[in-house]
Amino acid sequence: MAIEVKLTAFEGPLDLLLHLIEKNKIDIYDIPISVITEQYLEYLEEMRQADLDIMSEFLVMATTLLRIKSQMLLPKEVNEDGEEEDPREELVQRLIEYKMYKYASGELKDWEVEAGKCLYKNPSLPREVASYREPIDPQKLIERQGVTLEQLKEVFEFVLKRRTDKLDPVRSRFGEIRQDEVKVEDKLIHIRKRIKSEKRMTFQGLLEEQPTKVEVVVTFLALLELMKMGSVHVIQEDVGADIMIEMDDTRTE
Repeated sequence: MAIEVKLTAFEGPLDLLLHLIEKNKIDIYDIPISVITEQYLEYLEEMRQADLDIMSEFLVMATTLLRIKSQMLLPKEVNEDGEEEDPREELVQRLIEYKMYKYASGELKDWEVEAGKCLYKNPSLPREVASYREPIDPQKLIERQGVTLEQLKEVFEFVLKRRTDKLDPVRSRFGEIRQDEVKVEDKLIHIRKRIKSEKRMTFQGLLEEQPTKVEVVVTFLALLELMKMGSVHVIQEDVGADIMIEMDDTRTE
């Protein structure tokens, strides 16, 4: 009866050799070439009706086995280090490499089977629960970065006062002019782009470049949000020095 030979990934002559080694419980590092060659040729005899393209691969390996068998009968050659060379060494390395691939292939197939048993469902948490974030103490958040909330507050109030001083006391009584809505999200994007471009900037400078008091307030809130997210941090290198804003290099956008 002909032997069914599978030629899927990593299967062929090496797979047959590995089968014979494991079947005979042979040490892969000390292969009895004569025994393995005889058994290998017996399998080829049973496969003689198989496809010639398939047979050619097995015949090449048979030739290799016969060559190794003949070399084993000759006096062993010595390499440059004075060590005897083993004619089986190259074949052993190929078998070990193949065995590793075969084992890895089996592991991947097992993972595929296990993955097929996994079922997933769409998130069903209430929106209020999914959007909940644990409250963060701004004071502790900022102090971890070497700057106190009082220091940021002083700069914030100083900039607001300067913005108020710039108002025209006469024209400011003409009536209320509605401004376009200023969103924290827009300021988040603006601050990210500025810091990414300039690497670092002063806290006071960021606030002073805002054209209105509303934008100063929203920019301040956006900066606190970025600090809470860990995207930026603020530092003051010396007492009385400017408070600097920097991108957190440990995070990736």
